[in-house]
Amino acid sequence: MKPVIALVGRPNVGKSTFFNRLTRSRDALVADKPGLTRDRQYGTGKFGKHSFIVVDTGGLNDEGHLSDLITEQALQAVAESNVVLFLVDGRDGLTSVDEDIAKRLRQYGKHVQVVVNKTEGMEKEAIIADFHSLGLGRPVAVSAAHGQGVADLMSEVLISFPEDTAEDDEKQDSIRIAIIGRPNAGKSTLVNRILKEERVLAYDEPGTTRDSVYIPFEHRGEHYTLIDTAGVRRRSKVSDAIEKFSVIKTLQAIEDANVVILVMDASKEVSNQDMTLLGFVLDAGRALIIAVNKWDGLESGQRERVRTEMDRKLAFVNFASTHFISALHGSGVGVLFDEVKKVYQSAFRKIATPKLTQILEDAMQAHPPPSIKGRRIKLRYAHQGGKNPPLIIIHGNQTKSVPDSYRRYLENTFRKVLHLKGTPIQIEFRTGDNPYKDKRNKLTPRQLMKKKRDQKRVKKWS
Repeated sequence: MKPVIALVGRPNVGKSTFFNRLTRSRDALVADKPGLTRDRQYGTGKFGKHSFIVVDTGGLNDEGHLSDLITEQALQAVAESNVVLFLVDGRDGLTSVDEDIAKRLRQYGKHVQVVVNKTEGMEKEAIIADFHSLGLGRPVAVSAAHGQGVADLMSEVLISFPEDTAEDDEKQDSIRIAIIGRPNAGKSTLVNRILKEERVLAYDEPGTTRDSVYIPFEHRGEHYTLIDTAGVRRRSKVSDAIEKFSVIKTLQAIEDANVVILVMDASKEVSNQDMTLLGFVLDAGRALIIAVNKWDGLESGQRERVRTEMDRKLAFVNFASTHFISALHGSGVGVLFDEVKKVYQSAFRKIATPKLTQILEDAMQAHPPPSIKGRRIKLRYAHQGGKNPPLIIIHGNQTKSVPDSYRRYLENTFRKVLHLKGTPIQIEFRTGDNPYKDKRNKLTPRQLMKKKRDQKRVKKWS
């Protein structure tokens, strides 16, 4: 088992910067602003022959109406961990909040290492002297931003844990599911419902989630990774720089996912922002499921109106299944999760070339391609060029002239015959070069004599 290392401390001491340093990534948002991280963020790190799981947490303090929820998330990470790295700010010195956090950590009986951050260019021994009074052992001075002292710290922390074996190094693939949508649509509530625990903050206020939170778990023997994302609003309403970073993280989560679940609020109309998010999913070519949340709060007349509106506005993603759910009470969530496996299998299905070519021939026989300037478009054969989304490459002549309407006809035909659910299909046309276009046949002596006779006749009659 990999050791779990939790990063805790008050706001703006550099926990997320340290998380990115340990995981060698930029998965955690970093900015010179306190209170940025709110949920637990998991990542994997490797140092020497040791690999570990590191957990970033929100800042522990007593300010703001979300403080209790953030503290609960951080303390739950402490309870799950083998080692706690208690980060403090070397430039601010010891504070009363640091002392309160130290008292809380002692109650868990965990191995706690005090890490004095932001010590670059300073006398290390003088800085750590104040933090001895916390009674948690000898503090270690580091600079997470510059990497100073991190290697020595991790060597000390991991020395008591076993080194990796060949069996540990084997990676098991997981199905990555991104939960996206507008703010306050119920994304975090849906994540908690699927996991059956209060894993991420769910609060009746738009914008509670700011970062994209990756959560690995196992269901019926299958490995999954849920990605809870920040709500994406219209660009004109995004003024906070932190929220702009959150939007970027959401778009990166879509690219990183295998399946995307778009959560929509049944009590609100389908907005342009919902359409924009669907456009991002289509551009990324990801398998899609639409979850209409808060369905239990609508009357029968309202439900019929919502169904009609969605059929009209979401016709361009008719390949995606729509599920009406209540993330809060759990109705419909089980069916939604079963659908994930189906659309994943469709997105990663391997299709033989003869089968694709036969479907293409049948489609052309039922509805031939149009003529372009008197010449018929000829499509000869098809083969698979990629997965997630399925890419079908069709070879023929004059393929640059294939109309968009005929492309859509072929997409729908392939999807229907192959029974592909929930995934877009990409079709790429290729025209083969004529190998004889730059070559001229060499005439035989007999052909040369005939050519001369023909030229004489032309001169005689001209």
